[in-house]
Amino acid sequence: MSKKQKSILGKEALAFLKNYLNNPSPTGFEKEGQKLWLSYLKPFVDEYIVDAYGSVVGVINPKAEFKVVIEAHADEISWFVNYISPDGLIYVIRNGGSDQQIAPSKRVNIHTEKGIVKAVFGWPAIHTRNRNPEKEPHPKVDNIFLDCGARSKKEVEDLGVHVGCVITFEDGFEELNYDYYIARAFDNRIGGFMIAEVARMLKEKKQQLPFGLYIVNAVQEEVGLRGAEMIAKRIKANVAIITDVTHDSTTPMINKNVEGEIKCGGGPSITYGPAVHNILRDLIIKTAKKNDIPHQLHAVSRSTGTDTDAFAYSNDGTPSALISIPLRYMHTTVEMLKKEDVENTILLIYHTLLNITPKTNFQYL
Repeated sequence: MSKKQKSILGKEALAFLKNYLNNPSPTGFEKEGQKLWLSYLKPFVDEYIVDAYGSVVGVINPKAEFKVVIEAHADEISWFVNYISPDGLIYVIRNGGSDQQIAPSKRVNIHTEKGIVKAVFGWPAIHTRNRNPEKEPHPKVDNIFLDCGARSKKEVEDLGVHVGCVITFEDGFEELNYDYYIARAFDNRIGGFMIAEVARMLKEKKQQLPFGLYIVNAVQEEVGLRGAEMIAKRIKANVAIITDVTHDSTTPMINKNVEGEIKCGGGPSITYGPAVHNILRDLIIKTAKKNDIPHQLHAVSRSTGTDTDAFAYSNDGTPSALISIPLRYMHTTVEMLKKEDVENTILLIYHTLLNITPKTNFQYL
């Protein structure tokens, strides 16, 4: 958002964002989060699609032949119950790219058919650990464990906990100083929020698009872009604009020679890379400049690691581009981003859509 513009996010939008972020949406178990998202989106679209694995698509102008996708993914990283010891401790495996380093002392929710079971990731007290730094134990997937208060396997099972139950961290949305937000799962429900806000703006401003717009909230990105793969084949889009998060590389211990220089407050990041269609990317950059929207540039050497890859290489090839929002502390419970970056990303997607028509030439030759 340029300095001349007022905030585009009202109280209702921010209330939805908070509710959406606080609701668990672990990979493979996105159902409740998708219900919330669809309920918010419905007033802004003509119809919607839900596929077999739970990806949700709101559609504007469903009868149009030319199809444009704006997309985010709905799932958050989590854990699975993998083993329950005789003394009632619960060992886990990852569901997505969960970080064992941050687990000790965290409070979690174990999702069971009987409801939520509260637990904590236990860790030996500092007094009991070896004081030799070379022998200091470090959290690993095979040594972190959950303690739910049970002292036998039977007591755990009586609570409804069994192998395969999914586990999410308890931490929720908070507002921080200087217009920063923190939450455990901005990756990438902030994307779902932003594309829903684009749909809201189109509706409120009574914009008539000359194409069908497919607002996609895909599942299972964190385990290999699986939801995007499925829905891309179904929609068969002509153009796809994907939004996700990217690393703020200005925090300590991040190598800018590897990650590039991206920072919160600098605006959305526009990606260069093999999967990114040059003509579509250039259109996005021109749109940002024309509308005075702050933006940053980022390059990837191979895949983007996002749903962009799934859309780009689907069907006969789909011109696709990636617009990312800078994020600090990705895959932790305190992911942090800046409000103005959220607003500027919404505006960039919105104005880009207004610059696309079925006659836009996306052919290289």
